[in-house]
Amino acid sequence: MSLINTQIPEFKAQAFHNGKFVEVSNESMKGKWSVVIFMPAAFTFNCPTEVEDAADNYAEFQKMGAEVYIVTTDTHFSHKVWHETSPAVGKAKFPLVGDPTHTLTRGFDVHIDADGLAYRGTFVVNPDGIIKTLEIHSNEIARDVKETLRKLKAAQYTAAHPGEVCPAKWNEGAKTIAPSLELVGKI
Repeated sequence: MSLINTQIPEFKAQAFHNGKFVEVSNESMKGKWSVVIFMPAAFTFNCPTEVEDAADNYAEFQKMGAEVYIVTTDTHFSHKVWHETSPAVGKAKFPLVGDPTHTLTRGFDVHIDADGLAYRGTFVVNPDGIIKTLEIHSNEIARDVKETLRKLKAAQYTAAHPGEVCPAKWNEGAKTIAPSLELVGKI
């Protein structure tokens, strides 16, 4: 069963955020758009490149009213040290969420049982806590956060414009489609 258009799981987790330990929960995510980015583990090779990519684009996420959450199966204590020792991760101004109990990785269906780690999963969640987009792939392939931004913009657009859809390669400001019987077979 797909997680699309389902409620995010109930959870409470500890995160390292702007020099402090904070609690993040499904309730604290409500009321704003959220981008949840799962990574296998702290102190790995590809993960810091993705944290840095998200950090370099964080102002754009904030401009869109969205919070970014990086999640690994490590603890928030590990994330503190990772933030302090990796120049790439040190750029992060968003919560680095620890999931040592695997509640989140299992709830978002990205858990690797054999390894106790997560697949690379990216989820765009609306202010009601409903998953609108998801992408899960193998851990040797890092992501490009610009595509996540494009998907977030499309999800926000369609939420604000019911009855319209964003066609392939849609970008902000481009034409959308209003599905109708008259368009069937003509596109």
